[in-house]
Amino acid sequence: MGYIGQERCIPILINGLKRLEYRGYDSVGISVINNNEIITFKQKGKIKNFNVQDVESSIGIGHTRWSTHGEPSDINAHPHSDCNNNISIVHNGIIENFESLKKILVGKGHEFKSETDTEVIAHLIEELYKGDLTEAVKKSLLKIEGTYGLLVIKKDENKIIAARKGSPLVFGIKDNGYFISSDASSIIEHTKDVIYLIDNDVLEINNDGYSLSNLKDPDIKEREIEKIEWNLEQIEKKGFKHFMLKEIYEQPESIRNTLRGRIKDDKIKITINLEKEFIKKLKRIIITACGTSWHAALIGKHIIEKNCKIPVEVDYASEFRYRNPLINENDLVIVISQSGETIDTLFALREAKKKGAKTIGIINVVGSTIARECGEGIYLHAGPEIGVASTKAFTSQVIALTILSLFFNKNEKIMEEIKKTPDIVKKILDKNHIKEIAEKYYKNSNFLYLGRGINFPVALEGALKLKEISYIHAEGYPAAEMKHGPIALIDDNMPVVVIANKNEVYDKILSNIQEIKARKGKIIAIADEGDENIKTKVDHVIYVPEVIDELKPIVNIIPLQLLAYYIADLKGCNVDQPKNLAKVVSVE
Repeated sequence: MGYIGQERCIPILINGLKRLEYRGYDSVGISVINNNEIITFKQKGKIKNFNVQDVESSIGIGHTRWSTHGEPSDINAHPHSDCNNNISIVHNGIIENFESLKKILVGKGHEFKSETDTEVIAHLIEELYKGDLTEAVKKSLLKIEGTYGLLVIKKDENKIIAARKGSPLVFGIKDNGYFISSDASSIIEHTKDVIYLIDNDVLEINNDGYSLSNLKDPDIKEREIEKIEWNLEQIEKKGFKHFMLKEIYEQPESIRNTLRGRIKDDKIKITINLEKEFIKKLKRIIITACGTSWHAALIGKHIIEKNCKIPVEVDYASEFRYRNPLINENDLVIVISQSGETIDTLFALREAKKKGAKTIGIINVVGSTIARECGEGIYLHAGPEIGVASTKAFTSQVIALTILSLFFNKNEKIMEEIKKTPDIVKKILDKNHIKEIAEKYYKNSNFLYLGRGINFPVALEGALKLKEISYIHAEGYPAAEMKHGPIALIDDNMPVVVIANKNEVYDKILSNIQEIKARKGKIIAIADEGDENIKTKVDHVIYVPEVIDELKPIVNIIPLQLLAYYIADLKGCNVDQPKNLAKVVSVE
């Protein structure tokens, strides 16, 4: 984050970095200009332990780190400077050719202090500086291969230079100051007027104003100022112990917001311009995503294939572009990303567009890179998600994919039932008694999650939630695959979560439960209300309302989110900031 204006900058930067900490929390640092000198404070650890003095300054940059090159340490923390502490920079992204650049700079007499790739940028700018900081930054960027969200200050120049390629930056504009950040959450308390930078933008900010240029587009036009649509209250905890718990409980409203205005009478209203001829010729849909969004995509595959009879493939975005995917202009590629900045998903989108496929996005963050490059799709409108482990975005993604299936083929039953989802989810949350089960199992070291059909991806997502925030090893499997290996792990120390709704494979699931019990496994079942039979076969039952198959993933994931949350909290884990993870994966 950076600030230049008429107020003291350190309190602004510290507060902004606290709001950014969910994106990285290995270390923290700030550089300010004071009496034409750069003063830097940085250290390993979280912001609450940051030892910083409130130096008199109205211009500065700050950073909270998720480490890539170099372990978390005081030395590797950002900001980084050049040899003479004339220049200070903060950087998100990865510089792929930093080793070759470093070798050249060392040969020219530069001395490096850290293990990071970022420090190379500061020395490169120093080497190329000839009296104009903006020009030195531009010349440096032309030599860099990789991604960056970059802020630069120089000790005797009252300006901030910002540059972006592959890593987000948003510029906030106020009457008496300017803000530049990787996320709007850190500037919304100051202004809602923003410009979203695009790739290859270079922005010069001083007290008199700002100027924007682009390395690839010398004829760039003035960029439109946009309004942030959400408010500060939406990123506060509102009395909840953690953001994750708050966001679990926000799901009735977030689902309602995803649905709002999109199913009216017998019409589906979404901003997707697919020509009728294209839809008639459409032979295949490819959905690509990462992590939780990939699990939502697997559920989307079930729903679209069942309702629309269109074949759907689901690909990890991180693998998609590296296997030369066989796609063409008759394919529809759907990319899913909560942040709209996931680097692997962004590159998968670009690969699909390069090969001529029609592309749409399912995105939560308005104005994000993927949303802009897709041009059309479905915004989730789930609101800001601060907890690193995604919850409300997941359920909204499943809802959005269901709406998309209705766009291709109206199904009156689904259209009617999906409207009830917010109230059904609220009912589950109001009856929450999951903590009692968590208290029995939070000391276990391994969990197994089983589901079949549309519930297999729910098992994957439930296991992922537990792994992410409690550090307990957990695996999700199709229930029938248990016999092909995982059953060897089952004993009286292995809790097994089984999703056992009444459907066409219910009897098969009961057989799987019997196999687990025969090996003394402890079973936690997710079952439909009114299923008394299952009580005699398992150790614990979590009942959910009975719904149509397409909505079962929504009702089943709520208790699994809560189970993961309570187990992690009972273990004393930092639920909102799990180790080694960041909310937005903006590096490969």
